[in-house]
Amino acid sequence: MSTKVWQPNPAADFSRRLGIAPQEPGSGGGSGDPATSGEGECPDIWELDNGDVAVIGRDLTPQYAGRLPDGVSVGAGERLVVLPRGMVMAAKADIPDA
Repeated sequence: MSTKVWQPNPAADFSRRLGIAPQEPGSGGGSGDPATSGEGECPDIWELDNGDVAVIGRDLTPQYAGRLPDGVSVGAGERLVVLPRGMVMAAKADIPDA
């Protein structure tokens, strides 16, 4: 039995934001003032039109590479991305249960 490896579809489009905008209070992404919040460089979570999820966060792959838990790896072409807790908690309501 062969195991099919998931491959992202680069043609998928952004469908809807999961959670709150990075500029909203509680997101951890910015001050709320677009002039000072670093708009365009903030974390974000989006559902794509094929159901996959796109995550924009801080790349901390090198900082975590030597201390990943057993059985966890970051493969070629992958990055370990960190998001603020508030942003993930706000997205929870938009993510369906199994």
